[in-house]
Amino acid sequence: MTVDDPLSRLSNEYPVELSAPDIRRYAAGTGGIPYVHTFHADQPGPHVAVTALVHGNELCGAIALDQMLRDGVRPVRGTLSFAFANIAAYERFDPDKPTASRWVDEDFNRVWSSETLDGPRRSVELERAREMRGFVDGIDLLLDLHSMQERNVPLMLAGAERKGRDLARAVGTPELVVSDAGHAAGRRLRDYDGFADPGSEKNALLIECGQHWEAAAAQVALDATARFLRVTGAVAGDALAHHLMPDPPTQRMIEVTERVTIESDAFAFARPFKGLEVLPDAGTLIGHDGDRAVVTPHDDCVLVMPSRRLWRGQTAVRLGRYVSD
Repeated sequence: MTVDDPLSRLSNEYPVELSAPDIRRYAAGTGGIPYVHTFHADQPGPHVAVTALVHGNELCGAIALDQMLRDGVRPVRGTLSFAFANIAAYERFDPDKPTASRWVDEDFNRVWSSETLDGPRRSVELERAREMRGFVDGIDLLLDLHSMQERNVPLMLAGAERKGRDLARAVGTPELVVSDAGHAAGRRLRDYDGFADPGSEKNALLIECGQHWEAAAAQVALDATARFLRVTGAVAGDALAHHLMPDPPTQRMIEVTERVTIESDAFAFARPFKGLEVLPDAGTLIGHDGDRAVVTPHDDCVLVMPSRRLWRGQTAVRLGRYVSD
């Protein structure tokens, strides 16, 4: 059954400005995996991939991939793939209940570890991840397109290793880059296997393009995809210029120092937070996890993507600081 999402009020605060594209034309795929399209160039090069719909209610990535496929974008070297991920959740998207189709059984972006993929548990999301695993194993450079609950500036999540920060710098957008290790509840796609291994040449980025259904998020997704494909050499350096937005200001880096994982069934923030608030003093109250006070661990603490999914085991918020690199 579709998860009973308690966040329905989001659609009252943030109207659905995007239309979910009809992607059924891509169902066959190109190599035996539904909704995964892979193209090869004559010249050698890395396998570059862009993924969307890891969460079924995040429309901007689907719009960007649909546009790239309809435009016939092909690699000039190496291999290029466009993949729609959690199709079962996306098929349930209803603009009148836009939060209810994030997943079917569990979060597709928390299952990407060998222990989970090789384990006995079964779910709609795990079956799709296992179906896609061989494809993902072959990716060298990945951009994973996402969106977020609150209307805020886009964020590039680059992982905990320097190579991710370097790739984010090369792409050059958006302005804010977050260096973090993910979530206690499970591993993200961008942290799978070699993507998070400092000794591997594989690399991945996850971009939060804006609020889930705001019109601007689709343009951010197209811009980021175009820049990523140009930087990785999958397309010519002057290609896809019609999708580019004006260059952002010089990027700023937020290093996550702590993640707040909910330990009780009664987490509450001390006041409404939208994200990117900077709390100047260490020890400032953020909220309560049951009887435990959650406070800032250091001065000038940045709140990164506070969540409205305040369930035991989930990340309530990530805490960080601005750093020079």
